[in-house]
Parts: sequence; C-alpha cells; structure tokens
Amino acid sequence: MKELGLISQLPINRFTDNGAYLKLSDDGEVLIPKRYLSGSEKEGDILEVFVYTDSEDRPVAVTDHPLALLDQFAVLEVKDVTGIGAFLDWGLEKDLLLPNSEMRQKLDKGDKVLVMVCIDHKTNRLLGVSKYEDFILSDTSIFEVGQEVEALVFEKTDLGFKALINGFYEGLIYGNETFKPLEAGDKVRAFVKKIREDNKIDLQLTPIGRQKFEEGAEVILNKLSEDPFLPLNDKSDPERIRDILGMSKKQFKQCIGQLYKRKKIILKEDGIYLA
Repeated sequence: MKELGLISQLPINRFTDNGAYLKLSDDGEVLIPKRYLSGSEKEGDILEVFVYTDSEDRPVAVTDHPLALLDQFAVLEVKDVTGIGAFLDWGLEKDLLLPNSEMRQKLDKGDKVLVMVCIDHKTNRLLGVSKYEDFILSDTSIFEVGQEVEALVFEKTDLGFKALINGFYEGLIYGNETFKPLEAGDKVRAFVKKIREDNKIDLQLTPIGRQKFEEGAEVILNKLSEDPFLPLNDKSDPERIRDILGMSKKQFKQCIGQLYKRKKIILKEDGIYLA
C-alpha cells in the first residue's frame, strides 16, 4: 500500500454504516471511520487523509495529521512504557510503538525522544526507531560556515545540545554559547559555525560576522522603540543581558559600540537611550 504512513488525497468509493471506503492507488480500499466525516460528503469527493493501522492492525484513514510521516524524524513524548517497548504520542488516537529492539537507551514516561517513523515490513505496521545514527547523512559538503539552517534540538549532553539539521544531518549547539533556554523538541534557526572532520557540524544560534551585528543591533533598537531607555551598559551582568536581549555580552558590547558610532543611541552610566 503506497499510501501507508503518508498524507494522501483519496476519493470516496462507497459508504457503509461504519463510515466510507476510500479508493487507493492500487485499486484497493481503506476505511475512514464515520467520526471523521461531516455527513455532507458524497461519492467521488476527494478527502485529505493520513493512512496507518488501527489497534487491530487494520489499515485505516483519518483526517488527523501526525507529528511525523513515514521516513521523517520527530521528537515525541513517551506516554507509556511496557514490556514490548515505549508508546509515543505522535498526535493520533493510536500511539506510535518504539520497540525495545529499536531503542538507543532506556526510556521513562514523560521522556522526549528523537525517532524516525518506519515500516515494519514483517507486520506492515508503522513504528518508531530511535537509533537515529542509521539514518543520518554524512556528506556535509552542501554546508558552509555561516550558512543558516533549521535545527531540531533532540538531546542534552555534557557539551550542549544535539540537533538535527535540515532533517538529516547531526549538529551540536554548545551549552556555553546558548543564550536562551533549549529543550528537546525545540525547532530553532541556527548557523553553521564549523564542519568537523567526523562530518558533524558545530552550530551557533547567532549569525556570524556582519549579519550577526545587524541582527543584534536590530534587537536593541526594537527594544528601545518600545521603551526609549534600556537599563544595560558594558558593565552589566552577562546573564541580565541574555535575559533581556537574548545575546552574549560580547555581541552586546559590539552592537552598542557600532550603534553609538552611528549616533543611533546615547550611552550613559545608568543605561542606553534612543538617540
């Protein structure tokens, strides 16, 4: 079944007491239960549905969308742990099973874990796989230092936070360079800081070079447009700067220095004023 695990546009083939049967690309049918129908549908209407298997392993179509489709990654929360594995909340009535054999580490209820949605070809069921290294791409030649990327934070380490870059590459955001709270499941804009010999990528949350200054200066000016006084100066505590502006003290000092030279701000002992 080509539609399994995917969002598809399928026509209504016929109605039954339990709902309607939709026509599949292989001329087969899949049931969409009555609770997903408004009652105004008619034969031939096209419905956008997600196809997976119900609690009895029968194919079923639903109008709900999961947090990840087949062959996609997502950070999902553990709803329950049983003898066969962990059940994950992926936004559907039936939870996604992460079998014990596909776990990287022991999980408890409430944990968040990065999984790839896969098909178990023996049972034709969708399941989660947390051994993400099997799916990570190693050719990082498409990236360059300073490039903006989308990063999905998925694990905290002693060094910082592991992140999935653009869906299929592994990166690291160092904890001592993080100026806002991060947790597994956060999607953030990041920038390539360094491409390592092991094909992993170091990331940072702030732009590099000129763009870094321009965006930092814009943050400061936006704050001053809300209130023409900012109670910060070059002697302010780094954590206070981070809490108010979301940037490092080094970036802050560079930005206010440039803004002062451009006569955009006035610097006084008690703080910064909009010029």
